[in-house]
Amino acid sequence: MMDGRGRSDRPIVPTKSPNKAGAPAAEGMEGRGLAKGNPSQQNAPRAQHRDGAHSALERVREVAAQDKTVRFTTLLHHVYNVEHLRAAYHALKRDAAPGIDGETWEHYGRALEANLGDLSGRLKRRAYRAKPVKRAYIPKTDGRPRPLGIPTLEDKIVQRTTVEVLNAIYETDFLGFSYGFRPGRSPHRALDALYVGLLRRKVNWVLDADIRGFFEAIDHGWLVKFIGHRVADPRVVRLIQKWLNAGVLEDGTRTWSETGTPQGGSISPLLANVYLHYVFDLWAQRWRKTQAHGEVIVVRYADDFIVGFQHRGDAERFRTELRARLARFRLELHPEKTQLLRFGRFAAEDRQRAGEGKPETFDFLGFTHICGRTRNGRFTVVRQTVRKRMQAKLSEVKAELRRRLHDPIPAVGAWLRQVVMGHIRYYGVPTNGPAIAAFRHQVAWLWRRALRRRSQTGRVSWDRMCRLIERWLPAARIAHPYPLERFGVVT
Repeated sequence: MMDGRGRSDRPIVPTKSPNKAGAPAAEGMEGRGLAKGNPSQQNAPRAQHRDGAHSALERVREVAAQDKTVRFTTLLHHVYNVEHLRAAYHALKRDAAPGIDGETWEHYGRALEANLGDLSGRLKRRAYRAKPVKRAYIPKTDGRPRPLGIPTLEDKIVQRTTVEVLNAIYETDFLGFSYGFRPGRSPHRALDALYVGLLRRKVNWVLDADIRGFFEAIDHGWLVKFIGHRVADPRVVRLIQKWLNAGVLEDGTRTWSETGTPQGGSISPLLANVYLHYVFDLWAQRWRKTQAHGEVIVVRYADDFIVGFQHRGDAERFRTELRARLARFRLELHPEKTQLLRFGRFAAEDRQRAGEGKPETFDFLGFTHICGRTRNGRFTVVRQTVRKRMQAKLSEVKAELRRRLHDPIPAVGAWLRQVVMGHIRYYGVPTNGPAIAAFRHQVAWLWRRALRRRSQTGRVSWDRMCRLIERWLPAARIAHPYPLERFGVVT
């Protein structure tokens, strides 16, 4: 289907390569070419089954990758496709908290086909109505509450289906240094990219930036304009607007806002990435190619991003112009969480020469990044668990052990095994071994303390405790390879 510009469907196959030689392949430009418009129905059977629906989305992905200016005019039929809705339902967490209607995953699944058929029909005839999200709070590492919005089960299903459809388009647009909430791009991919950039590029200054209240500050008007650059199906745009305007229900009171997208829904991370793609990513990519005098590296994960510079002048100009850029779209840098610091292979010598002491550190994705040296005296980046993160997790373990005080030891041991194993799987990176061992030791100490409170005698011999630790708590170990090994293979 044409996009109204009367362009030819004749294939064009040239590919645009990265502008700077030696840049990570993950940041390379995607291919261009082939048809305009939305050909998603050309190779899909009239009664779409799993293979037909999959091939239709693949066709959308191909066209999106081949032409960065095409606007897709017919996408809603992918959203109300029952196969897609069913896949979204099975991908949801079964024990997730219900929304305002109290509908649970298990109860909805008892009449799944009838419910999905009804949902598909309402989407098709535009009778679907988004319900307000239920407000909930979780604690941040600094102790403040983080507001979450819990959508109803059907809203979760439709949002997840819509995300799958839009990902077919936007995954071809998003740049290589964007890692947050994207398929196949875990936090460790972002950490690897940052580590390799700090070691392999000429980085002497680091801008550690954070956007203040980003998810609450997203402007709906700008977001709809950005969506319109690629999505010309007004039904899908209205669907997104319904979620944005559904409001929040808290303590029986419903509130609306012209800004923000509640964290907790499947659609929010994608909308956040679309917003920052146009506000920050494309601008930063253009800035480092046309304005920078030295090398610049960028790694972004959601609203947290690290920018490395070769020259201080570039770093200061970037920060100043970034503030103005964000202000245009009603965003601002967090004054306390944004810092420009000297970091890199020459940071220690430069700061010592200036009488400023040891190089400063910065936190990113749960790790404190430190300028260090290998045994051979070469520069390296030491990554350690952020102290506040570890303390917060240990506080959670302590509170849960108190709640499970009289549970059977095997049940508590199995739960603690999951806690320690999950901690190792995320924080078990090279150079972080001591912190992993310390976390395991502290968990064992808290467990022994809880066991001693189970009886009046309060005696738990160390021999018995050692047997319990060996039986239930996984040994501290490094779970990830060095970034230079993994990142090189991935890219």
